[in-house]
Amino acid sequence: MTQIKASAASASAAANSDELETEILYLAKRHRVSPAIVREIIRRSGNSERGSVEREIEKGKARR
Repeated sequence: MTQIKASAASASAAANSDELETEILYLAKRHRVSPAIVREIIRRSGNSERGSVEREIEKGKARR
């Protein structure tokens, strides 16, 4: 039974990972930055919410 729960949890984590990667690629294309920059912003802020990531991208663009 625990193997079933573990496999279900790993499948759920994989789905969340795919959704996050899709979101990263979308934000990178929309704001014309590399996906690595978006990943770094998410890593530093600890928040993968779209609005907060977009604000951080805009702050970075304002500094340039």
